[in-house]
Amino acid sequence: MKNKLILFWLIVALTFASAIVYFKKPASKGLDLVGGSRLILEAQTSDAVPKITPEIMDSLQYAIENRVNAMGVGETIVQKVGAKRLLVEIPNIKDTTKAKEFIGQTAQLEFKRPVKAANGEIIDWKSTGLTGKDLKKALVGSTPSSGEWMVELEFNLEGAQKFYDLTKELSGEQMAIFFNGKMQSAPRVNEPISGGHAQITGGDGGFEYTEAKQMVDLLNAGALPVGAEIIQEETVGPTLGADSIAKSKMAGIIGISLVMIFMVVYYRALGVISCFALVIYALINIALYKLIPVTLTLTGIAGFVLSIGMAIDANILIFERTKEELRMGRSLFTAINSGFDRAFTSIFDSNVSTIITCLVLFYLGSSIVKGFALTLMIGVLISMFSAITVTKNFMHLVFGTSELKYPQLFGLKKEEIENAFVAQETKREK
Repeated sequence: MKNKLILFWLIVALTFASAIVYFKKPASKGLDLVGGSRLILEAQTSDAVPKITPEIMDSLQYAIENRVNAMGVGETIVQKVGAKRLLVEIPNIKDTTKAKEFIGQTAQLEFKRPVKAANGEIIDWKSTGLTGKDLKKALVGSTPSSGEWMVELEFNLEGAQKFYDLTKELSGEQMAIFFNGKMQSAPRVNEPISGGHAQITGGDGGFEYTEAKQMVDLLNAGALPVGAEIIQEETVGPTLGADSIAKSKMAGIIGISLVMIFMVVYYRALGVISCFALVIYALINIALYKLIPVTLTLTGIAGFVLSIGMAIDANILIFERTKEELRMGRSLFTAINSGFDRAFTSIFDSNVSTIITCLVLFYLGSSIVKGFALTLMIGVLISMFSAITVTKNFMHLVFGTSELKYPQLFGLKKEEIENAFVAQETKREK
């Protein structure tokens, strides 16, 4: 009994901690709940890239994900749809102008050498092979003298060597820095530069902070392997999201209430215990969603509601096995333990098969399916803990090792227990 009390207080502590997370930490909500922007991008071929391959699409998806995340909006979705298109969902962004400008830029950084005419004038600029791919990172900085904003570049090992060789070769001449095809500055190289660091000052007028910050974010996110044209855009209003949340809450309240009523009416005292276990299950579940965090969408909520049904199903299996043991004349303590032991295999096999299905859906499905799979999988895992640990602990603490004096509390008839007792006594006499 001492161990059962310790486990009980651990369950209470876990429930209390989950309640704190539930009330204190906000949930991450998807586009269909809070509104936002949905864009569809199509990869564009060029002379350099005449065919869009799966590898190019993987690189494009990665670069777009980095860029959207750099916007600081969080919980975005970038997903491939078809062979040449990407779906981008950005919650809480109603004006897509900034997002479109930021996502669509190629972010191509190039260092170029001058091409001179016979009289020594610069007539063009030629690529040197040193590009944004050679960068380690970019930072926003300011010039010590004037305080103007600039972009500080740090090259990787290979890029640092390239930059040193280039500045050594162009010592005494100009070297131009181009970003997205536009010259940003063309400083004169006075001497070879080692250390792998460079600066972009933004010309005579210098950079505005927002310009420098955007360039830094784009450079750190990486250049797009190909151009990406936005072919469709859509704004999802918050009204739709609020309506969806309200309906989901109402559906959840009605569904859980009906389940609790059924359990109490049919299983009596056992049903009351299952209701307490269900409340604990829901608190732990939602707390985990907020801690991980899981982005809640309508399909994710559907997965959560379905997992509640599966949690109750596990309790039903346990209660039915316990009632069968009582009908066979077992003592209450023995019946509870045997009921859990007999139900465990069925619960475990069912939940493992569900988890395997969720894993397949999560790794192969679309973003909508992934949300459903993730919430369902988390719910199933917690339901095993709730059914096997919480419910069993409560049953032992409530009923202990006492005899079954009131079969009605278990949804049994008194005659069933009396007949089982008579059968047991007859068996002993024989």
